[in-house]
Amino acid sequence: MVRLQSYLQDQWMPGEGTPRVLVNPATEEPLAETTTEGLDFAAALAHARDVGGPALRAMSFAERGALLKAMSRALHADREGLLALSSQCNGATRGDSKFDVDGATGTLSSYAYLGKTLGEGRYQIDGEADKLSKGARYVGQHVRLPRPGVAVHINAFNFPAWGTFEKIATAILAGVPVITKPATATATLTHRMIQIIVEAGILPAGVLGFVAGPAGDLLDHLGPQDMIAFTGSAWTAAKLRSGAGVLQRSVRINVEADSLNAAVLAPDVGPGDPVWHAFVRAVVKDMTQKTGQKCTAIRRVFVPTDRIDDVVEAFSEELAGIVVGDPQRSDVSMGPVATASQLRDCREGINLLAKEAEIVVGGPAPVSGVGVADGKGYFVAPTLLVARDADATSEVHRHEVFGPCATVIGYDGTAETAAAQVARGEGCLVSSVYGSDRDWLSSFLFAAASWNGRVQVCSEKVADQVFPPGMVLPNQVHGGPGRAGGGEELGGVRGMDFYTNRVAIQGDRGLLKKILGTP
Repeated sequence: MVRLQSYLQDQWMPGEGTPRVLVNPATEEPLAETTTEGLDFAAALAHARDVGGPALRAMSFAERGALLKAMSRALHADREGLLALSSQCNGATRGDSKFDVDGATGTLSSYAYLGKTLGEGRYQIDGEADKLSKGARYVGQHVRLPRPGVAVHINAFNFPAWGTFEKIATAILAGVPVITKPATATATLTHRMIQIIVEAGILPAGVLGFVAGPAGDLLDHLGPQDMIAFTGSAWTAAKLRSGAGVLQRSVRINVEADSLNAAVLAPDVGPGDPVWHAFVRAVVKDMTQKTGQKCTAIRRVFVPTDRIDDVVEAFSEELAGIVVGDPQRSDVSMGPVATASQLRDCREGINLLAKEAEIVVGGPAPVSGVGVADGKGYFVAPTLLVARDADATSEVHRHEVFGPCATVIGYDGTAETAAAQVARGEGCLVSSVYGSDRDWLSSFLFAAASWNGRVQVCSEKVADQVFPPGMVLPNQVHGGPGRAGGGEELGGVRGMDFYTNRVAIQGDRGLLKKILGTP
């Protein structure tokens, strides 16, 4: 069995004590083991601050971007091995593994290109200088400088590749060293990717650390220039926000939590329309991709009440073709959820939603996976529920089933009602709307957009071009208000804001031009 080690202070460390066993979620066979007991996290943070930070800050954006490009190439060179390992450690089909692994290398490449574009600067000039007195010489210039601390990244189990490296790419380009901690259950893939980076000798000393298991007292040693970037549950986020470092030392924290994302069908769309087909494809894709274990997955589907039966029929036909089983088989289209606890939570959640919505496809009953021994694997059926009266629902807007589950909810067809129903989720990472009526869309967008980090509009002229709404792009912001965590990641250069301090430097215009290199 593989023993996962942490990589801290530029060396691999095995940890002490009784290890935790990680299993293949499709077969429940042991895959790896890990422990972090006995690791000196205070020393690891100090090493990153004192060695990795200065090395990165001395480099230009272009030089940092070159590091990211080299990382992307090294990982892509072992793509097939990473795809196979993804399937074993988190139950992903080959297509789902590509989504995760290629998302990681693609984001590294995107930020590498951004670094090349930003060029030889080492910090960002924020706007033009403001005149501060009657004379022209005394001015104030805003500058964004890399924080002289460490970024601690805590990632969720569902994207051990993409979730890890989208954060790493942004932090390194900003000039900040990283200690990354993936969810333990699926850390095997992240461990291998870090191994590849280390073996390639790409990064300067102290720039990248990796924790293969529980974080121990890591967060207790964070200081006022350090950062926590977290992806995961709202419950864990609340615990992190209440930590002494955040409350007493102003450790900066960014949270991207799960949310009850919505898809809205406008009343001008009916069966046979190009927009209708895009709507059906997007919802079914988001329900089943990664077995529904995506923070951006569609959980609530709002449709005009007179379209419910047509929508249910269309979804049911598509879901009937989903084959659940061993994700390494070519005839399987959806694998298991990642852990036994996730399976339990899915079943309990479906039963909870069924108290106010009707199960029309799937349900919480045990599922035998194709190609897997009976009774083995954390399999759950793609599940569709219907709530015909939106006003009679509450748990649908409050409880997320983090799996292949969505609820169709009827509404009266007005943009105002649709927006109000989206808002009942109290904050989404992304909502999508399907329609072409400009007046209806305008009313909906201005009412619903503030409850979302991102809104995708699928109208007739782009119905064959739009990505599924669950696709996160490196040049678009990822995050959302309220329940979604209130944070913001990616978005191109915007993603670096979290890792920098904005400083207003005041003085003689000519002197500041020479010091800062402004035009």
